[in-house]
Amino acid sequence: MKKFKEYSGLNLSDVNKEMLNRWKELDVFHKSVATREGKPSFVFYEGPPSANGMPGIHHVMARAIKDIFCRYKTMQGFQVKRKAGWDTHGLPVELGVEKALGITKEDIGSKISVDEYNAACRTDVMKYTKEWEDLTTKMGYWVDMNDPYITYDNRYIETLWWLLKQLYNKNLLYKGYTIQPFSPAAGTGLSTHELNQPGCYRDVKDTTCVAQFKLKNEENTYFLAWTTTPWTLPSNTALCVGPNIDYVKVKTLNPYTKESCNLILAENLLGAVMGKNEYEVLDHKKGFELAGIAYEQLIPWVNPGEGAFKVITGDFVTTEDGTGIVHIAPTFGADDDRVAKQNGVPPMLLIDKDGNRQPMVDRTGKFFKIEDLSAEFVASNVDTALYAEYAGRYVKNAYDSTLTDDDTTLDVDICVMLKQQGLAYKIEKHTHNYPHCWRTDKPVLYYPLDSWFIKTTACREEMMSLNDTINWKPQSTGTGRFGKWLENLQDWNLSRSRYWGTPLPIWRSEDGTEEICIGSVEELVAEIEKSIAAGFMTENPYKNFKVGEYTAENYAVKNIDLHRPYVDGIILVSASGKPMKRELDLIDVWFDSGAMPYAQLHYPFENKELVDSGSNFPADFISEGVDQTRGWFFTLHAISTMVRGSVAFKSVISNGLVLDKNGNKMSKRLGNGVDPFSSIEKYGSDPLRWYMMTNASPWDNLKFDIEGVEEVRRKFFGTLYNTYSFFSLYANVDKFTYTEAEIPMENRPEIDRWIISLLNTLVKDVTEYYETYEPTRAGRAISDFVGENLSNWFVRLNRKRYWGGEYDEDKISAYQTLYTCLETVSRLMAPIAPFFADQLFLDLNAVTGKDASESVHLADFPTYNEALIDSNLEECMQLAQQTSSMILALRRKADKKVRQPLTKAVVPAPDETTFKQLSYIADLVKAEVNVKEFEVIPADNDMENLVKKIKPNFKTLGKKYGKQMKEIAVAMTSFGNHEISEIEHNGKFVLTLPTGDVELSPEDVEIITEDMPGWLVANEGKLTVALDITVTDALVREGIARELVNRIQNIRKSNGYEIVDKIVVEIESREEIADAVTEYAGYIATQTLANAVVLVTELKEATELEFDEYTVKVSVKKV
Repeated sequence: MKKFKEYSGLNLSDVNKEMLNRWKELDVFHKSVATREGKPSFVFYEGPPSANGMPGIHHVMARAIKDIFCRYKTMQGFQVKRKAGWDTHGLPVELGVEKALGITKEDIGSKISVDEYNAACRTDVMKYTKEWEDLTTKMGYWVDMNDPYITYDNRYIETLWWLLKQLYNKNLLYKGYTIQPFSPAAGTGLSTHELNQPGCYRDVKDTTCVAQFKLKNEENTYFLAWTTTPWTLPSNTALCVGPNIDYVKVKTLNPYTKESCNLILAENLLGAVMGKNEYEVLDHKKGFELAGIAYEQLIPWVNPGEGAFKVITGDFVTTEDGTGIVHIAPTFGADDDRVAKQNGVPPMLLIDKDGNRQPMVDRTGKFFKIEDLSAEFVASNVDTALYAEYAGRYVKNAYDSTLTDDDTTLDVDICVMLKQQGLAYKIEKHTHNYPHCWRTDKPVLYYPLDSWFIKTTACREEMMSLNDTINWKPQSTGTGRFGKWLENLQDWNLSRSRYWGTPLPIWRSEDGTEEICIGSVEELVAEIEKSIAAGFMTENPYKNFKVGEYTAENYAVKNIDLHRPYVDGIILVSASGKPMKRELDLIDVWFDSGAMPYAQLHYPFENKELVDSGSNFPADFISEGVDQTRGWFFTLHAISTMVRGSVAFKSVISNGLVLDKNGNKMSKRLGNGVDPFSSIEKYGSDPLRWYMMTNASPWDNLKFDIEGVEEVRRKFFGTLYNTYSFFSLYANVDKFTYTEAEIPMENRPEIDRWIISLLNTLVKDVTEYYETYEPTRAGRAISDFVGENLSNWFVRLNRKRYWGGEYDEDKISAYQTLYTCLETVSRLMAPIAPFFADQLFLDLNAVTGKDASESVHLADFPTYNEALIDSNLEECMQLAQQTSSMILALRRKADKKVRQPLTKAVVPAPDETTFKQLSYIADLVKAEVNVKEFEVIPADNDMENLVKKIKPNFKTLGKKYGKQMKEIAVAMTSFGNHEISEIEHNGKFVLTLPTGDVELSPEDVEIITEDMPGWLVANEGKLTVALDITVTDALVREGIARELVNRIQNIRKSNGYEIVDKIVVEIESREEIADAVTEYAGYIATQTLANAVVLVTELKEATELEFDEYTVKVSVKKV
């Protein structure tokens, strides 16, 4: 006969390994997809990680969240395809390769060819693939790693090109020369969404300068302008004032040179700028009256040409800080560039030795070296004597590997120079918020770039409207961080000046008058043939590629490679016969990942029907970290809105960070990281997953503490394991295999009907929590059911039903009820804890055969039966648990063990409903807390000698009746039981005061019940309990008997006796216990399966039992 499997201990690490082997052997994951063929689909998109770095503990949380809902939906009958992906392009890869090779971006093309560099990137990006796959498997994240989408695959790139062509055809792709965020450390421009990744804006302390710009036609008079970036002062070509701002000219002394000077600045900022320095106001003017005034170049290193160094006006000028006059460097600020162009002011542009016009700072972040400039330009426009000292200096120390934060900065040196020249009025350190590169952690610059843009602003309203239909978890991210981002959306800078990535598929004539956007390999091949015919190319580099054949073999790099440098060598022919070369930019890597709904399927070249029919688009659910809000989440949303006018995803969880237990970010530097592999090896994946899901909501930051994992293992999994072990032990003794007919619910004892009711309520609640993407609430509900209700209440109160007696309907009901609870819990918990849940499910069904599924993950998710839910019974039992808990707390306070019977407990019912419910469960509570009498006092009666006191809750009352608080507090001192009872029973009390009536509710007051002589009293909510703690001699004797029963049962266990073995008990006769043993010998024998319990005068071979003040010798022997 089959028996339920019994275990000698709980080892979740072993469970992990055993279940993994079983899943692999039976191919359970693929069966979970195949068996749902033809069923409704639940569409999930996997955000692709990059395998050039090791996975961390935070990836366990991120992947567990995804896995939970895919498993849940599979069990609900949906087909859930889960295609893995690898993000293989972009800065993280390139910077890692450059570091490994010991090169910089400038070395590519000289020390190493583009071809060799990209080959290194292709290899490096998959460096940790094995580790990622290993973690994915061990943590139980089911995703198809055998057929992942890879963003460097030519088929993937072809779809990207197709999408870009759609945008191009809609006039949503354009080229512009604008000021854009630029990362010198990464060597490329950045999009605004990259600049807005979490942590990119940081408070930094920089040297600031209030500089003096000398007027040309007025002696000893200066405009004052403030800057937080003194390194931009050599690029100044204008000063900007607010047209309607009031300005003053003051006479004062330069605080450094002590020389007299006249200064012009905003009147509102006089105090802030002048400080304690004395001054005399000489003149007042509006900003527009200053327009056109010429001034001398502050730092005359380079001549920018005609039209520079004059005052202009701009509406963006404020008097919030600075001087009310803005220094304009058009090459380093978007507002500066715009206002300069409007007023005909030239930017400070240099000409390099290749003839290109450049800002003063090169793309590595340093002032151009003189030898890198055009000799002709230097001769005519550069004062080499002045500039030479600063040429080649980095504008930020962070860009120079030889400098530290402690070294003098260029800003300081420029300020010192101006101070020595009498052209600095104030130099000080200033803390301000400054953007940093999301990948290099180094400061960015705002830089003039010739870039391609996606006109996302044209679709802003549609994006906002579609966003309102998305189910964001948390909702605040959708309306706040993401929604506000869309409201302030700027056009997407698509261009990247890098080498390893998706090339921009646009070819242009040299004069820029003709261009073509390529949308497929077929189109590219056709255009190459035209170019060959026109004589611009001699052969087709993709001649081995077969158009229309979509196999991996055909798209292999031996036949075609759409990366640089191969596409760079392709010259196409324009409609008018001109040669066209590809725009050398790559595209933003975020476009790669945002296009994955289409590119993972090689849409529209293959699988067109999957997207167009809606069976694989949009996603029902996605999830990634909060850092993806303006990354992957945005690009998914933007591309799908612009290309299809649709959302890309319907529901999204934006999960928070995983911090260390002290709330610090994990890092190698701090040494506070947690290795996911060793954690899984030690604890198994289930406790990790359960801890991460139940400790905090996924969107909140998690303070990860390994002690919390251990607590989950012990409290939840340990409790569930012990409950199953209890069931299997007794079920095997009684040969229960669930072959008997189902005991009708109406024939089952009340406690069985209660736990089944609660189980169905649990199924109902957990289903709702999973449906609304609330895994934390689901996990906590399951934990509470298992710990508080199933184990601590149902099993504990029903132990005797399993221990002995006939194998009758009552015992069968007990087994069927507990089996149903365990099997249902295994299904409910399966999405979060897939390993232990499967073992529990299989162990149960291996004997009963009630479900023939090979795995819980191939079984159906439970459904609840509303007819089995008895809300009143659940409320009664909850009241019993609460009342018992309060009385047991009073026992502990009085140091009265539970096995010591007490005389009486009293509960005054707050209302008629509670009175009926308390009366209904009185016998249960009486037995649970071991009192002889449990009295429930009706709501309209007062308990004799029960004294209650009341005081105001100032926190709530203060908000409602602030001015009347003193009156309320005084009036409350006279409240008696009548007033307190009215608040408790009616939920309100109207207090009449000279200043007006006040309505008091239960949350406005604190009610305290005082202890009575011989009694202890406790309050919890509207419930009050009183416990008589007086112990009589008769009660003492019964308490001793109960204590002996417990000690003898422990001896049975330690002796290794079977639960059916009969024993003989001999107890050394002592004055303290003799009367108790004599009186309760029959009771002791019945409870311990003893044939006899006898007192003896002397025992030689015995166990010594320590009581409070004496020792008792007991002998327990098997018959």
